[in-house]
Amino acid sequence: MTRILLAEDEEILRMLVLDTLEDEGYEIDEATDGQEAYERLSMNDYDLVILDYMMPRMTGLEVVEKTRNVLNKKNTKMMILSAKNQQADRERMKEAGADFFMSKPFSPQQLLETIGEILGA
Repeated sequence: MTRILLAEDEEILRMLVLDTLEDEGYEIDEATDGQEAYERLSMNDYDLVILDYMMPRMTGLEVVEKTRNVLNKKNTKMMILSAKNQQADRERMKEAGADFFMSKPFSPQQLLETIGEILGA
């Protein structure tokens, strides 16, 4: 079964994404901020990590950088969700090690298609 870590501090959006992914059969762990996401990553392996860019305690970008550099999880697929969609922001996310970027708002169908592409489903 595909394991996904979802880190999003906005509860309504987190529940929408969670319901969408669980309906497709994905196993989901949740985190409500960046620090919690990083702690879960340090203890578990995931096929995909979906991170909000702006979160309390640690941004999605910081989680990506620490996961790649400190935990040395180079093969974990990482996607950042953000309303910040300027080219400079996207380049910074890519430099940090994010595999994919999705701008908010997005539809559940868009999310599922993107996850399918990332995971090669």
